Amino acid sequence: MKIVVVGGTGQVGRQLIRLLTAEGHEAVAASPSTGINTITGEGLAGALAGAQTVVDVTNAPVWGDDEVLAFFTASTGNLLEAGRAAGVRHHIALTIVGADRNPGSGYQRAKVAQEQLIVASGVPYTILRATQFYSFLGTIADAATVDGAVHAPAAAFQPVAVEDVAAALAEAATGAPANAVVDLAGPEKLPMTEFLSRFLDATGDTRKVIEDAAATYFGAPLTDESLVPTGNHAERIGALSFAGWLSRPEGAR
Repeated sequence: MKIVVVGGTGQVGRQLIRLLTAEGHEAVAASPSTGINTITGEGLAGALAGAQTVVDVTNAPVWGDDEVLAFFTASTGNLLEAGRAAGVRHHIALTIVGADRNPGSGYQRAKVAQEQLIVASGVPYTILRATQFYSFLGTIADAATVDGAVHAPAAAFQPVAVEDVAAALAEAATGAPANAVVDLAGPEKLPMTEFLSRFLDATGDTRKVIEDAAATYFGAPLTDESLVPTGNHAERIGALSFAGWLSRPEGAR
């Protein structure tokens, strides 16, 4: 089976390409670095020719609310149009658990817009919503740092390993379209402050984590249902624990 992985040179895409190739599929990495641009359309028709499935794991190269929305709507629209022309039978997108519950986050609003385009397209689809990656904890801590301390709410948090995300996407890519949203989360649900403290301790970072109910997550206020599965979609649980991930050498995380 020919499967095109859009964003296939990123951290999720690289692992997904390896898994699919090991299973004997023709896995094609599509990204600007491979000559394929979903915004301009460059190389898109050629990459999708003969493909049965497209997996979109792109990440916006910008963070501004308007720019992120423009990126995901343009990229997804072009992918859907090119896929329809090429006869693609399954469109898969990686988005975020709870995206529709966090309107204060411009990035998550953009992911909801992406999902809506896919659902409305008529193309058979699977939307995999994943919780935040373990590897994103450092970025979260940096964004939450005020005067040398990390200010974060104690809202429920359930991050997941990138390899578990790749495995779930590989399973979806070789299966039938769900025509639904599937939530994927890690095996442990704890306060965000707990994960941040353990991450900083394990990485030798001396910043103190301060529980702050007024702190936001990239501009979005959080509740215990903001970033974790709530049972309204089919759910998968990743295999790799946070402790197991932390125990790896830094270069293998």
